[in-house]
Amino acid sequence: MEIDILDFVKQCRDLAIQALGKHAGEPASGGFARWVHAVLHCFRLEEGHSYHETPHRLEYMSEVRNVLGLDRDELPDYSTIYKSFDRLKMWVWRPLLRVSVQQHPQSGHAALDSTFFDRRAASSYYRQRSGNSVQTLKVTTLTDVESLAVLDVHISARWKHDTKTGPQVVRVSADDLLSVAADKAFHNWYTNNEFYALGVEPLILQWGSRPLTKEKTR
Repeated sequence: MEIDILDFVKQCRDLAIQALGKHAGEPASGGFARWVHAVLHCFRLEEGHSYHETPHRLEYMSEVRNVLGLDRDELPDYSTIYKSFDRLKMWVWRPLLRVSVQQHPQSGHAALDSTFFDRRAASSYYRQRSGNSVQTLKVTTLTDVESLAVLDVHISARWKHDTKTGPQVVRVSADDLLSVAADKAFHNWYTNNEFYALGVEPLILQWGSRPLTKEKTR
């Protein structure tokens, strides 16, 4: 689906300022406001630009610069954009996720799932220089089954069992949920009881259930 990039940037600006509240205008990397950095990364990822390309693209996009309040001769260097992505803490991105979710209709029914992201493709030199030896991250997402909006996400280098991270992710959005569907990895009595205590119906495939047995015999 084609997205009007100017409308996209305007919406990101409004959401970022709303999400960050009093912290939105505080200076971050390079002296630019924190909300500007957040929107720059949204723009970069939406357009698929590299860190090097982003300021060069902005040179020829006056309307986008106006939304960001940036003059052509005051654009941040690519290294400033790169560093700010690492320096922006989770408390910046999580509120932005919250307010962006509110832009989508929510059915009250969500799906819970986990997957892994492999970081071994990253430069070994970079990982050594940054002192980061993590090669694989485990990501658990909660997604609305109708709008497909990601309601919440949990990312960790420590691979906790799904029965531990599942309730943690659901707990945040429990007030807006009626049911949660998940595969057998999330099934145990503790998870089910916690979901019921939150007022959420657990639709979790159980170990040895008939649909699973049928799937194995195909």
